[in-house]
Amino acid sequence: MTIVKLPPLGEGIEKATVTFWFFKAGDPVREKEDLVELTTDKAAFNLPCPVSGTLKEVLKEEGSQILVGEAIAVIE
Repeated sequence: MTIVKLPPLGEGIEKATVTFWFFKAGDPVREKEDLVELTTDKAAFNLPCPVSGTLKEVLKEEGSQILVGEAIAVIE
């Protein structure tokens, strides 16, 4: 089981907003595939999937603000 966390985003950026999930819970995912779109006050970017498996749980819904290091999904 892998817990996906918001990685460090750069100097002075401590939070992001979940804009769009490319998959829903139960979907198969592959390593390096776009998992979620995030937006900061400076840019929008896609966070790639760190491992292949099944997206077990989405912990932060679209529109949620998240802090660096916070868990956003579980991949099994």
